[in-house]
Amino acid sequence: MIREFHKLNINVMSKKYIFILLVSAALGLTSCSPFQIRSDYAETANFNSYKTYKLRIDDLKLNDIDKDRVLNELSRQLQSKGLQSGENPDLIVNVKANHKKVTDITNNSPYGMYGWGGSFGWGIGMSRTWTSNYNQGALIVDLIDAKNNKLVWQGIGSGISVDSPRAKQKQIPEIMAEIMANYPPQRGK
Repeated sequence: MIREFHKLNINVMSKKYIFILLVSAALGLTSCSPFQIRSDYAETANFNSYKTYKLRIDDLKLNDIDKDRVLNELSRQLQSKGLQSGENPDLIVNVKANHKKVTDITNNSPYGMYGWGGSFGWGIGMSRTWTSNYNQGALIVDLIDAKNNKLVWQGIGSGISVDSPRAKQKQIPEIMAEIMANYPPQRGK
């Protein structure tokens, strides 16, 4: 009887452990983002009063393919927030893009003694350094109150792999969705 209880107890504990691992893994996968996202807003802005927007792309220095990706996803995100495009807008939406050259340096320098005889002996350790250069892109979304021409909300996302067309195709909609997830702002957070 004790043996059966012990087996049952281990079986229940194993199932709980597996469940906890699965939940933890799922949360970890959903919360990991390759992007750095931040936003800021004017405390005095009444975000409930904004119903229409107009895109301004004077500062959007991208090729036509990437520009379409950015504008299509941004419009989709704004409309999902209840905003409609209009000629006499409440908000002017200014979009900017930039990129910078990034150099990653990875150094693998072993320490200690290597060789025969456990932790003592003779041997040699080699230090290895790898560098990689790439361009990293960022998108900036400014929401400007059309009545007073003041910035009321800004979202910035960086971490786009500019050098890879396939990556940009996937990452531009993702980063725009993450940027716009912060609009409208949750006051007090």
